[in-house]
Amino acid sequence: MNAERIMALSKAGVAVEVVLETGSTNADLLGRAPALSAPVLLVAEHQTAGRGRAGRSWLSSPGHSLTFSLAWKFDGGLHTLTGLPLAIGTALAETLGRLGQPVQLKWPNDLLKDGDKLAGILVETAPAPEGAVWTVIGIGLNLAMPDELEEQIGRPVAAVPWLARMERDTLLAAILDGLAEALRLFERSGFSAFSARWNLLHGWQGQTVVILDRGEVLHEGLAAGVDDAGRLLLDTENGRVAIVAGDVSLRIKA
Repeated sequence: MNAERIMALSKAGVAVEVVLETGSTNADLLGRAPALSAPVLLVAEHQTAGRGRAGRSWLSSPGHSLTFSLAWKFDGGLHTLTGLPLAIGTALAETLGRLGQPVQLKWPNDLLKDGDKLAGILVETAPAPEGAVWTVIGIGLNLAMPDELEEQIGRPVAAVPWLARMERDTLLAAILDGLAEALRLFERSGFSAFSARWNLLHGWQGQTVVILDRGEVLHEGLAAGVDDAGRLLLDTENGRVAIVAGDVSLRIKA
């Protein structure tokens, strides 16, 4: 991949850097956050220590995935970021749809294809001057899935062979444009500008699901989408409850 070509193809006006290999693009940008003055997209041809939510690992293999992080500053501070991971998921899903690959969303931050995980999103923050905050948005997107990697992951995962044949710089430029447009809208309007769009892409709408915390069932009910704060709405026997994203897991009831 070529950073200058990605920038030339993109309309986002964001600096792009490409490295052959690193541990974690998120960790790299978080470490650089105090010195950043403008948004930057860091792309790794291969990540050796990719991370997901709650400290989980994100496994990938060279040439078969896109692994990148986007540093973006929000002047409003942490309290303005409610629902940001869901807005990012919406933007990524819509971009892939425009490129001919329909996908769905799983609360709070996964993309699904045919029911299996296709991409994950990790948002981390670092303080910025005058009450602002840097967000570092990490995305891992499976393009192809070698059998040995799926065996290492230990569960079925999705891939997008159609997009794997696409020229990588063009694909990344399209994703960057979709993300930048969404982040600018989010800064103006918050997640309320995305909730209806997210619900249109909800992969588990109307299905019976359970909310787990460390293996214990906290709630069970019908998934009813999200509200304007990004909370999952669950219709239970005792009425509707709103679930705040945290270190909880969402599963379809077996």
